[in-house]
Amino acid sequence: MKKTLKLALSLFITLALTLTIASCGNTKAPEGLWSTAVYTENTELGEGDKTITVEFSAADKVITFTVHTDAGTVGDALLENGLISGDEGAYGLYVKVVNGITADYDVDQSYWGFYIGGEYAMTGVDMTEIDESTVYRLEYTK
Repeated sequence: MKKTLKLALSLFITLALTLTIASCGNTKAPEGLWSTAVYTENTELGEGDKTITVEFSAADKVITFTVHTDAGTVGDALLENGLISGDEGAYGLYVKVVNGITADYDVDQSYWGFYIGGEYAMTGVDMTEIDESTVYRLEYTK
């Protein structure tokens, strides 16, 4: 009885280890710009009465965030969920980091373009009032 139990337990452990090793081998780490990304798949974040859709695009990859918020502007909604950061300037928030991916014009002439409903925005994220029917987009541009 003990011998059978030990054999069954050994087989179970061997099978579990084999499956664990096999699944680790199939995991592909993000490369290039996406290696620093916080999220690499579509994600839903936040709490609040308003819901906005924001696409992030970099290096031929796009992910979509559904953000729930009570904030008044797109910038505030993204800041409160840790999706963007940047520097305050004369024209408002200059977004340098989106989803952990940095664009720095001073280093390599890259920047985050902001689009409202598919059109290049004439206002910054921190000046854009939330319209729940609009899709917003931040696009890495170089």
